[in-house]
Amino acid sequence: MSQLHKRFSDDQIASFLHAYDQGPLHLEEALEILGICRSRFFDVLRAYREEPSSFSITYRRQNRSRLSQETEAAIKYELLREKALIEDEELPITSYNYSALRDCLLKQDITVSVNTIIDRAKKLGCHKPRRKHKAHEREVLTHSIGALIQHDGSTHLWSPYASEKWTLITAIDDYSRMLLIADFFSGETTWAHIQAVRSVVETFGLPLRYYVDSLRVFRFIQGRDSVWRKHVLQTDDADTQWGKMMNRLGVEVIYALSPQAKGKIERPYRWIQDRVVRTCALEHITELEEVRQVLREEVERYTILAQGNQHQVHSTTGEIPAIRFGRALTEENSLFRSFSLPSPYTPPDDVFCLQETSTTNGYGRISLFNHQIRVANVPLREPVDVHLVPEFNMEVMHVRIWHRDTLAHASALPLKEFRVHF
Repeated sequence: MSQLHKRFSDDQIASFLHAYDQGPLHLEEALEILGICRSRFFDVLRAYREEPSSFSITYRRQNRSRLSQETEAAIKYELLREKALIEDEELPITSYNYSALRDCLLKQDITVSVNTIIDRAKKLGCHKPRRKHKAHEREVLTHSIGALIQHDGSTHLWSPYASEKWTLITAIDDYSRMLLIADFFSGETTWAHIQAVRSVVETFGLPLRYYVDSLRVFRFIQGRDSVWRKHVLQTDDADTQWGKMMNRLGVEVIYALSPQAKGKIERPYRWIQDRVVRTCALEHITELEEVRQVLREEVERYTILAQGNQHQVHSTTGEIPAIRFGRALTEENSLFRSFSLPSPYTPPDDVFCLQETSTTNGYGRISLFNHQIRVANVPLREPVDVHLVPEFNMEVMHVRIWHRDTLAHASALPLKEFRVHF
């Protein structure tokens, strides 16, 4: 049935209501004539009684039916900028992100819906149909925070105006989906991953397990034998520097066999990567510290805030990651252990370090990257553990030599003389 204002004029409806008020017209008859329900009838009757002389039920749209020319121009401008980013082959962006575009317009005090943006995008040719993916179940496999931490790194040109690529290293808690660290490093090196773990451990404690891929930083993998070569060491027969550190911490390491197996961290990676690259490109950001600030804002959006005063609810857990993590702490539903240095070490640098082994020669010295270091109070031809801690700001390599759980020597050498990739 058509709407009431399209079937009767204001005067006709007013006459029916007047007849009802005076008594000749009964309620059931009025409902049948007007073709409306009781609640709607009394709403109309209330409006008539309040202003009988100016009564009207003509429908008036509450919101403006059209966007202003300025808003339309702003949407078009942002869509064309988005199109330029996607067509740039050097950027890791291949699809449109209308939610990010909406947030960009919000910064300009322009409020429009994503559906409106998509409608304008289709008219401007700034739209790509979404590829259909096979549906799969997403679930939380752990029951406590700290039970499993997924750790990964990604190297990209995060801004088209930057002169170099940087590596984003993140770690995410499986239970809460909270990002425990997300920071940029100059490269995906062993030392960068060691520092990332140190940040997590000193902030939250020691987790039960770490989940990483089979990158050579994390795991030694040997290929198959050939007719030309017989391998001596097989996969996992040699510990990496990162693996040695995890052993000292007493944290179990699990290796993923494919990128798809690390979906829990790959998805937020794609989300953060898309947002950070877009913002850096649109705002012409060139410096690392400026990119870090963009990253902090996007991590806060992912972990705590969505837009305005609304919260970002995780699609799998149905909760805000930070709140889910905090509630688990309050309820003592945590497998994080308090971080304490294993004996006999005293400073954290002896745990979060690069470790080598050497043997003193007949003169009580060890050879370390063309340096002859005298180690006092250590017998000749005795094995020693060498802990190396680079300090890039000062261009210094701190060397700490241990013998039978005792610090035998500590010194600092110029970092540039160590021709190794940390």
